[in-house]
Amino acid sequence: MKRFFNFFILILSLTLFSSCFEILEEINLNADGSGEMLVTFNLSKSKSKIASIMLLDSVNGYKVPSKEDLGLALKEAKNHLKTIEGITNINTTSDFDNYIFTISCDFSSTANLDAVFKDLISKHNKKSKTKFNTTNFSYSTNSFKRSFSYDESIRRNFYKLNSEDRKVFEDANYTSIYRFENDVENVTNTNAKVSPNKKAVFLKVDVMSLILGEKNITNTIQLSK
Repeated sequence: MKRFFNFFILILSLTLFSSCFEILEEINLNADGSGEMLVTFNLSKSKSKIASIMLLDSVNGYKVPSKEDLGLALKEAKNHLKTIEGITNINTTSDFDNYIFTISCDFSSTANLDAVFKDLISKHNKKSKTKFNTTNFSYSTNSFKRSFSYDESIRRNFYKLNSEDRKVFEDANYTSIYRFENDVENVTNTNAKVSPNKKAVFLKVDVMSLILGEKNITNTIQLSK
């Protein structure tokens, strides 16, 4: 489990040297609850800066990961996903010209997606006395839910960073795009937008609002029968 998260840790460390980044979460959900998921870490808007920093060993006390570090961690993440029941067709990509990294997979049910993170979240909650959800995706009776439980530790850890490191998150965004076979009837997140054809839901939230607890990505999407 720890090796699986090496990739995410290294990607997050790259964001500390970036003035702008985006995390994109895409899910194509079938009517039976199976589907495809694609997660993209896009640092392309800061690619020139990151390319220069990648030539160094460390910056401001942070170790700069090498391309080899990132490649190995991505491979380990892929290998770990192969061990999870219901997760298949796992693919990864690395674009070191634009600094865009992706992980994609098929899943038999939304419970399979939760299995990827459940153990780690549970251990973190117990160790740090936090209250993060262990169930972040669910689907039943034409209702898809993306959950996120905010914990005050996010804000506390953010303010432990120095002012320069905090600036990194000012232009960062989290975006989700969920696509469905059936029409979307309604959504509960007021920041979410339904596509004109009613087959997709788009939500874009600046990371600073998530860190400070001002906005949330929790959303219940009701689909037509």
